[in-house]
Amino acid sequence: VQLQASGGGLVQFGGSLRLSCAASGSILSINRMGWYRQAPGKQRELVATIGTGGSTNYADSVKGRFTISRDYANHTVYLQMNSLKPEDTAVYYCNADKVVVPGVGIRYNSWGRGTQVTVSS
Repeated sequence: VQLQASGGGLVQFGGSLRLSCAASGSILSINRMGWYRQAPGKQRELVATIGTGGSTNYADSVKGRFTISRDYANHTVYLQMNSLKPEDTAVYYCNADKVVVPGVGIRYNSWGRGTQVTVSS
């Protein structure tokens, strides 16, 4: 299972970005997909996740500004980020948990390489 994230970049305070992450490989299903971020000198933290039934979970710091969505057929997850702040600056990582691989089983906690988001003030 490979996760390829895209959509990061440099944006001004108050701007918007949309991140995408596509899972590829032999995949039957993915239970939960999400986004995490890691700022310099800080630990990786949850941003948002979305489950098979559409249930979502957001960090308090992004509620009302970020929206996570998912294309289940294409194993892709999106993160629409609005009203960006300098404190949103981080490397954003895509995550896929409980990936069912035919003939192999379940793979837990797969990570993409990350995409840089920089918000200037």
